[in-house]
Amino acid sequence: MITRVSSKVASFTESVIREMTRLATAHDAVNLSQGLPDFACPPELKQAVKDAVDADLNQYPITFGEAGLREAIATKTAWAYPGWQVDPETEICVTCGATEAMVATMLALVEPGDEVIMFEPHYENYGPDAVLAGATPRFVSLHRPDWSIDEAELRAAFTERTRAIVVNTPHNPTGKVFSRAELELIAELCQRHDVLCITDEIYEHIHFLGDGGHIPPATVPGLADRTITINSVSKTYAVTGWRVGWTIAPAWATKAIRTVHDFLTVGAPTPLQAASVTALRLPPEYYTGLAAHYRELRDLLCPALTEIGFRLHVPDGAYYVLCGTEDLDPAGHDIEFARRLVTELGVAVVPGSSFYANPEEGRKLIRFAFPKRPDTLRSAIDRLRALHRVPANT
Repeated sequence: MITRVSSKVASFTESVIREMTRLATAHDAVNLSQGLPDFACPPELKQAVKDAVDADLNQYPITFGEAGLREAIATKTAWAYPGWQVDPETEICVTCGATEAMVATMLALVEPGDEVIMFEPHYENYGPDAVLAGATPRFVSLHRPDWSIDEAELRAAFTERTRAIVVNTPHNPTGKVFSRAELELIAELCQRHDVLCITDEIYEHIHFLGDGGHIPPATVPGLADRTITINSVSKTYAVTGWRVGWTIAPAWATKAIRTVHDFLTVGAPTPLQAASVTALRLPPEYYTGLAAHYRELRDLLCPALTEIGFRLHVPDGAYYVLCGTEDLDPAGHDIEFARRLVTELGVAVVPGSSFYANPEEGRKLIRFAFPKRPDTLRSAIDRLRALHRVPANT
């Protein structure tokens, strides 16, 4: 009997984040591990799904996205970022969430033997996506306490084998929002080395820096013709289960992504594509309210975590906070510490090692997710207060 698996699959494990969610369910814990809201999406989106099903929009869609949704993506992009014009006919591919968009992009545009630069800590899917495309991830550190970039380190990461760089802003798991200066540095390096910029911008409207806080890399001079922008409805509209995402890219890249997407999944769910049009047409007040809502949740959780003994940099965006555990778990056993939290205190988090290629670099870190109702966060905080700082001489 043949039991051999692909060497690509053998090089990585299943998602630690999803594993922690399963542990949370098993132990009836407050789930601050996976980034899924425990509150409802806007009611008009629920109605839009019902209307789409009732209208019999239940068959195969156009593989690369229904025309109405592609037009809505282009219109909303132009509204949110004046001057950024997207052709819905040639520059958009609708996918089964941002997750599929990333792997389809890698498979379409990256060759075996190429290198793909990624900042770490990084969302755990990026490395396996590159490996599945036959490429080698090359990691560049974001440095505590404020998750800054070392320019010399980034410059040194670009080689003749570099094909692409992945930029996730606002950033999971740190909450970093890349500055214009940082993006201009990336633009300079991408032009010098003829490198693609693949971005993950699913938290684009969840930031706490006011107007201009989030800068799409595709709008930075030098990146427009080499950026593949990945986005979805999941986080902005609290519909993580819909699995409707998209890429925005130059026509030549979009053509290749559409081809891969066709053979990966055929198309995103037809009724949910129709409902996503309603989401993308929500008024500007929705987005300002969204940021204010998540700021309140951040400001509820972060001071409490500091008081309990975690070390953290208050995030500027997304809805995660990556915390140091040096004062609570000096030995740095992040997986054991996370399991203790879920089994003994009833709070599920993500061990920091899952965000690093070298797990040792994340052993004194854990990630909390805060897309939760205030009462949910208060319950988690009450449970976490049972933790105690370890005396300095221990």
